[in-house]
Amino acid sequence: MAAVRDVSVSVPTIGRAESLRSLLESLSRCDPRADEIVIVDQSGGEAVRQVVEEFADMGARRVPSDLRSVGSARNAGLRAARHETILITDDDCTVAPSWVEEGWTLAARHPGYLLSGRVLPGGDPKAIPSVKVDSEPEDFTGTRRCTVLYSNNMVGPRASLLAIGGFDERLPTASDNDLCYRWLRAGGPLRYEPSLAVWHHELRDREALEARYIEYWRGQGMFYGKHLRAGDPAVLRFLMTDLHLAARAMAAAVVRGRPRWTDSRRGVLRGLPAGMLRGLAFRRGEGLAAAASPDPVA
Repeated sequence: MAAVRDVSVSVPTIGRAESLRSLLESLSRCDPRADEIVIVDQSGGEAVRQVVEEFADMGARRVPSDLRSVGSARNAGLRAARHETILITDDDCTVAPSWVEEGWTLAARHPGYLLSGRVLPGGDPKAIPSVKVDSEPEDFTGTRRCTVLYSNNMVGPRASLLAIGGFDERLPTASDNDLCYRWLRAGGPLRYEPSLAVWHHELRDREALEARYIEYWRGQGMFYGKHLRAGDPAVLRFLMTDLHLAARAMAAAVVRGRPRWTDSRRGVLRGLPAGMLRGLAFRRGEGLAAAASPDPVA
């Protein structure tokens, strides 16, 4: 019988049954395995149920959800998990055979930390929205950052994540950036560890990828607008950096003739301003994240 670690794996999915099967197959090759795998299913169909049942003998179980946002799915996974140490990935990823063991080991070595790791390209890197390949570990504790937590490859303490309000369910994308920022702002410890590795696979065609980038920047704009609405001007420096990089990307595209789908920053001007307006309209105290205690990870 395969060895098992007392950790929970949480995966949101919205109908990508075959991609989910590939992920679960990779989790089945982990040695040791996780004690449970919580699949939060927002698809409303039977395909995901059937795939999860195929892996029931390794602790996979389905948690149905009528909502349609990745933030709400991640929060549902946090609430449903049985173990304090939780590993989170996505249904368009596969994990390294050492992923569960590395997650368990790192959580024991760094108690109370949020941990994130390498997100390697499973295909053309230019066609994959989220990649992180740095080979050196880095500790971000005590800094103010918003882009150093990759929610398709993260490990964290379940109770502390729930105490800080989890993922803001109002944000269609960038809820991991928002969580990263709130966690570090509250004094929470966060590390990048390259030994924790997943592969992010190419699933979208070029048109869908371009639309995804616009959607991503709309969510990022909502993140900025939300915190500006709450009276936190610190996010302005992130906003200015994004606008600067977007301008450079557009200039490079004109000079080199690169198509829009090859650079996510090409979606900034088409998505971020509209998102900011939506975020600025948020009411104070509204949403799950706003219900967190003022110092939840101290």
